[in-house]
Amino acid sequence: MSPSVHSSFLAYDGSGIDGGLYTRVTGWAADAPDWLDRLVTVWSDLGLGLFAVLMLWGWWRARGAGPAVMARVLAAPAIVVLAYAVNSVFKSLIEENRPCRQIAGSFTLEACPGAGDWSFPSNHAVIAFAAAAALWFADRRLGWIAGVAAVLMAASRVWVGVHYPHDVAVGALVGVAVAVPVALLAGRAAPVVVRLRAGRLGPVLG
Repeated sequence: MSPSVHSSFLAYDGSGIDGGLYTRVTGWAADAPDWLDRLVTVWSDLGLGLFAVLMLWGWWRARGAGPAVMARVLAAPAIVVLAYAVNSVFKSLIEENRPCRQIAGSFTLEACPGAGDWSFPSNHAVIAFAAAAALWFADRRLGWIAGVAAVLMAASRVWVGVHYPHDVAVGALVGVAVAVPVALLAGRAAPVVVRLRAGRLGPVLG
């Protein structure tokens, strides 16, 4: 038996949690109009870039805001990286097989990730919700936009067939749980922003 097959055999089977719901959602995808499936697939593949754009937008808006707001905006990318790192630990501990590898005959809109590319929790959901939570504490308007985008990102990962619903739900919780306390602490770096604004970085930071 090859190492990849052996790894897949030993992986956790999450289908008993909500495999039925996963199959129902992917069944909807199989019956959906082609244009809708294409739209969801493109969003699932490229949509995380929107959160980077929203962070840049947040930085631009924060140039005219208080130092605590700018500190939280600047912390947002670091928060996302931290959330991703925490999630990587969970993935390595649980080692849940992808539903498209576990459930026979699964319908997918994109190639099913290979053995060893674990499913739980969803990295896409973690990144999206961590970014949304971080932006919420910096700019409510951007936080709302990012929050809606995060929900759509999480849903798309189930629709294209690469995650169970519980993968994205727990991913959302991990992202928010990491982002909220760090975003709150980031506001305490306001004095640093004040000093930087008085120096060479003044035009960049407002």
